[in-house]
Amino acid sequence: MSTDLQPARVWDRCEHLARCSEQADGLTRVFLSGEQRAASELTLDWMRAAGMTARLDAIGNVVGRYEGERPGLPCLMLGSHLDTVRDAGKYDGMLGVVTAIECVHALNARGKRLPFAVEVVGFADEEGVRFGSTLLGSRAVAGTFQPEVLDKTDALGITMREALQRFRLDPHKIGSAARSRQEILAYAELHIEQGPVLEAEGLPVGVVTAINGASRFQFEIDGMAGHAGTVPMNLRQDALAAAAACVLAIEERAKRTPDLVGTVGRIDALPGATNVIPGKVRFTLDLRSPRDGDRTAAAADLKRSFSDLCAARNVRLNITPTHENRTTPCARWLMDQFATAIAADGLPVRELPSGAGHDGMAMIDCADIGMLFVRCEKGISHNPAEAITLADVEIGTRVLLRFIEQFAPRASV
Repeated sequence: MSTDLQPARVWDRCEHLARCSEQADGLTRVFLSGEQRAASELTLDWMRAAGMTARLDAIGNVVGRYEGERPGLPCLMLGSHLDTVRDAGKYDGMLGVVTAIECVHALNARGKRLPFAVEVVGFADEEGVRFGSTLLGSRAVAGTFQPEVLDKTDALGITMREALQRFRLDPHKIGSAARSRQEILAYAELHIEQGPVLEAEGLPVGVVTAINGASRFQFEIDGMAGHAGTVPMNLRQDALAAAAACVLAIEERAKRTPDLVGTVGRIDALPGATNVIPGKVRFTLDLRSPRDGDRTAAAADLKRSFSDLCAARNVRLNITPTHENRTTPCARWLMDQFATAIAADGLPVRELPSGAGHDGMAMIDCADIGMLFVRCEKGISHNPAEAITLADVEIGTRVLLRFIEQFAPRASV
């Protein structure tokens, strides 16, 4: 493996990007902000130093291209996002961009050209923090950007259309960012795991099988409020007690199916007084799985179970679906090539799903996708405590470069 790789440079560049923040004491960088402009300019410079041509596309994605053995060949596209959540960590998204640039730098240092081009993309908006609409950069590349989101406003009432113009981009030209399947051989992304599995198993990297699909619901249970001291237990219509039984049913059902996870992230009990039996409860459910059939079956089971639990307690149940997103499978042929690159490093190959969303959810509409996970400390992400090690950066970068150098496009079918 090439000695031209410099993992410390990857580390340092993540530190540099973390300083492009609207927070003096933390990291927040949102779509079409001055901080994003600064991060984009840094990334463009790094791409050019690595031997790529580099530009901003019509949505504000940073795009670098390293030509293959001859100009104009289809590309292996690598990348991740450059925007962050509020009060973010330093590696979510950014690590995938700068690691890909480092791999191209190593190829260029050896004067090595491949039988395909390599493109690196720093997507402008994956998180959706500013305008409440996610995957904007990757949807533009995939050709699925919805023009109606241009009318969405941020907290200051600025529309996305206006923000693009202030960023010196033309909202009418977003369609020009779209790429065809003929141009992209595959999309591959290195990303921190954002979960604790690899660390728990003592592994630095893993191969992603799929980006979980998600179903979300709002449940409302109507019982009868009453005096906490005067209503006997057997005569109560306690909405919160019914909700508690439903929450435990979620936990029990999720544990029965591998890789299925269910989360009640919010619960509100009304009227919310210490001495009043709750008469109404609202709670949410976020249900995720790398297999759509497992997720939909669990959702159906839970709806039936909740209905039975509520009927037994003489309370009423109302169910409102709020979100549905299909599973995004990683292509087996790309998973196998990542596995080969990991095994060549003398490491066990661990396959695991991604419970968090990624740009691959949009990119699958224009290319097969693959992902490589890198271990992160305690699985913490979207948090200033997000942490990785330089040793894992070195392994991840080495595996990604090996994947690139040995990449074999899928045979035409």
